[in-house]
Amino acid sequence: MQRDAIRNIAIIAHVDHGKTTLVDAMLKQTQTVKDNAETKDLIMDSMDLERERGITIRAKNASLIYNGTKINIVDTPGHADFGGEVERTLRMADGVLLLVDAKEGPMPQTKFVLKKALELGLKAIVVINKVDKPDAQVEPTINKTFDLFVKLNANDAQLDFPIIYASGKKGITDPDLEACKKKIATDAAPDVSPLFDAILKFIPAPDVKPEDPFAMLVLALVYDNYKGKMGIGKIVSGSIKKAQNIVRIKPDESKTQGKISSLQMYEGLKPVDVEEAVAGDIVAIGGFDDISIGETLTDPTNPIHLEPVEIEPPTIKMTFGVNTSPFAGREGKFVTSRNLRDRLYKELEINVALKVEPSEEGAESFLVSGRGELHLGVLIETMRREGFELQVSQPQVIYHYQLPDGSISSSPLPLGEGQGEGSAVKLEPYEVVTIDLPSEYQGAMIENLGKRGAEMLNMDSSNNTELHAEYLIPTRGLIGLKNLLLTQTRGTVILNNLFDSYKPVHEIDTHANDHGSLISSETGVSNAYGLNNAQERGIMFIGPAVEVYEGMVVGKNALDSDIELNVCKTKKLTNIRSSGTDEAIILTPPRPVELDFALEYIGPDELVEVTPKSIRIRKKLLDPNARKRAAR
Repeated sequence: MQRDAIRNIAIIAHVDHGKTTLVDAMLKQTQTVKDNAETKDLIMDSMDLERERGITIRAKNASLIYNGTKINIVDTPGHADFGGEVERTLRMADGVLLLVDAKEGPMPQTKFVLKKALELGLKAIVVINKVDKPDAQVEPTINKTFDLFVKLNANDAQLDFPIIYASGKKGITDPDLEACKKKIATDAAPDVSPLFDAILKFIPAPDVKPEDPFAMLVLALVYDNYKGKMGIGKIVSGSIKKAQNIVRIKPDESKTQGKISSLQMYEGLKPVDVEEAVAGDIVAIGGFDDISIGETLTDPTNPIHLEPVEIEPPTIKMTFGVNTSPFAGREGKFVTSRNLRDRLYKELEINVALKVEPSEEGAESFLVSGRGELHLGVLIETMRREGFELQVSQPQVIYHYQLPDGSISSSPLPLGEGQGEGSAVKLEPYEVVTIDLPSEYQGAMIENLGKRGAEMLNMDSSNNTELHAEYLIPTRGLIGLKNLLLTQTRGTVILNNLFDSYKPVHEIDTHANDHGSLISSETGVSNAYGLNNAQERGIMFIGPAVEVYEGMVVGKNALDSDIELNVCKTKKLTNIRSSGTDEAIILTPPRPVELDFALEYIGPDELVEVTPKSIRIRKKLLDPNARKRAAR
């Protein structure tokens, strides 16, 4: 049986293709959000970090009513680093809107989310966005999109996708390209009703089993100050009422009895209390304080255990530790290992692609694994804004091992079992990286990628000024690559990466990311005189009047070796001259140290010190004598 009065759709797009802007137009034009309301630029990007970076990090739910039909919308992240969000939320949808930029065509992140959607058997509506751009290439974009569907093994029904042309910014959509362009050129009133009509026509209504016992898989979590933790999911079968008794089944088959204390559905962007919900509805259910993603809520008399969602494993790991620098405890509210541990384990409840385990380095540090540098970087930035102080190590890849029987393990066979350690094949993660840059920098790009073990898949230089290249590269080779290319191409490179698979370890130049640091040899306050001497050695990370400590990295050396120097050095008063008179000192502006840059920059013997007010780079061993001993 199908519920015709409801549609559940997920919106897929690459970063910056206009997904959140289009959703905003849909919400405004159905009066779900009033135009005159004091709304932010992008209604769906509710986190500060999302607005600043212009990306979607957390999947979010909203709903609107169009011609008597309720349309539930799930806004999915575009970055593969937040793929854990995508894999869960697609299970709530019955179809997808695939948004493609008319100029750029389908990009790596589009491919990642679309692959997941097609595997679930979802049908897609393709929306070609930004058709009003002067350099829009609509026909080639449609051909590339069709080729992508074929490449991802779409079935015949999925290949026969409808196309809607749009300008999300203007809030205009139309199934006819010329009509859409004409509306945009004449500044016609915003109108997304053709898109809504296509959703009602082509996206199937949810298949429901109203007579079967109640069952729902928890796919997301939300926290309410009054109602506690609540599980969000789509009801697969049956119906449910507030205060009804239900049973919770964990993935390990253990069961817990409970009662529904709260039942909510989305109206617009806000969850609203309801008394009853039926199969096909997306609801939030409260009643279990320790509810987790992947658990089944079901009828106690006839329990149904639903298959939990599979999440791809992490590929990158970092050590998060308590801040041990001389400036520790000055700027943060939460500075102890207990604070850090509680926060990381709380994050595990909602961030299913994350993994936290005790570190071998001691009780005050934790090994945190995630889907990529951005995934872990967003977590660090979020914690920093909450008042945490911590120090993090260089990102490292997670290796897997293929055992003689063909199975994959996270560690090689212990000696004495089977053939011993020697027979296990060591595997490392590989990623597909796409690079767009001006043709003049082609040589620098090819040289750097060659050093890092990258294999060229495709290169398109049909446009004489711009070059588009695709490479398969070990994740190890990606660390530090973006900063290097940004420097060499004067900030003109656009780089996107997507996890591909685990393959046998590649011999790559491990010195490709080597750099020398300028290290402060004194604790004190930097000044212009000391910095003037230091800036001849390389690029400075600090300006004058900045507090520094011994062992802190204050710049990047032009050579590949570390140098200790005194940036607190002052010019002394003598009997010939005063300390204030001399030629004017001109300092080069320092390179600001932001979190993303610091995580890419640091070497294996360095740490990033993160506090609510500062990001500093430091050596693991602050004492120069200890560093010399370790080097020997």
